[in-house]
Amino acid sequence: MKSYDIVVIGGGPAGASAALFLEKKGYRIALLDQAVFPRDKVCGEFISPAADEIFSELGVLESIEALNPTRLSGVALSAYEGSYFQVDYPDTVDGRTMTSLSVERSTLDGLMINKVRNSSIQLMEGFKVTDLLFDGGNVCGVKGHDKTKIKFSIKANIVIDGGGRNSISLRRLNLRRSSPGKGKIALAAHWQGVKGLESYCYMHISHPGYTGIAPVGHNRANVVLVVDRNYLIGVNVEQFYMTTVLGNSLRKRILGGGAPVEKIRSVDSLAYSVKKTRCGGLLLVGDATGFIDPFTGEGIYLSLRSSQLAVGVVQNAFDKSDFSSRQLQSYDLIRKKEFRKKNILSKVLQCLIYKPYLCNRVVATLAAQKELSSLLVGVIGDYHPANKVVCFKYLMRLLGGMLSHRQSSFLLTK
Repeated sequence: MKSYDIVVIGGGPAGASAALFLEKKGYRIALLDQAVFPRDKVCGEFISPAADEIFSELGVLESIEALNPTRLSGVALSAYEGSYFQVDYPDTVDGRTMTSLSVERSTLDGLMINKVRNSSIQLMEGFKVTDLLFDGGNVCGVKGHDKTKIKFSIKANIVIDGGGRNSISLRRLNLRRSSPGKGKIALAAHWQGVKGLESYCYMHISHPGYTGIAPVGHNRANVVLVVDRNYLIGVNVEQFYMTTVLGNSLRKRILGGGAPVEKIRSVDSLAYSVKKTRCGGLLLVGDATGFIDPFTGEGIYLSLRSSQLAVGVVQNAFDKSDFSSRQLQSYDLIRKKEFRKKNILSKVLQCLIYKPYLCNRVVATLAAQKELSSLLVGVIGDYHPANKVVCFKYLMRLLGGMLSHRQSSFLLTK
């Protein structure tokens, strides 16, 4: 049986970054993925500005820039066609230029996997992990089969599962919990011939859900529609997607002249949380740690950051030769502390966007209060800490702005 220091499951941004971070520390690592790259995956393809620093640390930013990728200068948001704001990122934050990448997922995954191929990491494509190996209640490896159905078993001191929402750890250990967002589904397609785009990530809220539009270059855009899955019962999905997307006047103006160039793809059960891992030898990264409805569009950054946070915990475990759950539990504490307020913000926004009157009022206030909208976009873009927005002071300023805006509107109608 083969043996490594670390086995990483999943070759997406979470798994690949975890492997690359830890390879720099000198560990013997195997990275397994059931797919053979390049592969495509449904994704918003908007990447937070803060991700640049992590890509640079991983040594892949230069490869990304060599492709002359689309760089977005800010975020534009509309609510039920009644209110709208547009915020440019600041020129720099802490000496770093602020723009966000918008890269097709297959391209990004391919670049990261190529970095893995050119490292000491053992990349095993077409290897499906079907179960975890255990020793005294701790995970000690994985088993499965390759694409020819030949079985394998691999031992490791630590298994890092970056296998996403359907990861073996969530299924094998029954860790996944559903949430109120489980009934939502994302429908996505790339459009070509889109000529109304500027360099912004567009978020449009309107009945029966919301749509994100990310320009990816060459008059091409990724268009993702999120709705309750009940709207799809008994309807033609592609027709529903087209009618809903183009039913919003702002989206129609932006996308006018364009059309999807591929079959509509989908991801359902968008929101879920994950129970605490109670066995040693196992860490979860990326979407395997849980997933919030992607309105704030930062999934790739959270995946990269969760892997980055795991590095110190893994090092401490190897330094002490202790891979118990007690030793590794600090990872969950660090990760939850890092993302707790951002998760709260995401949940609040989810409640807000399905209340048309209130949503319009909030967006109108943010349009009038540039400092407030800039702070919100900064938190969404991960270059401002979430406590800048998830705090009493911000709430009071927002409520004050809403009351002032309402009073002004009332006086104008007199």
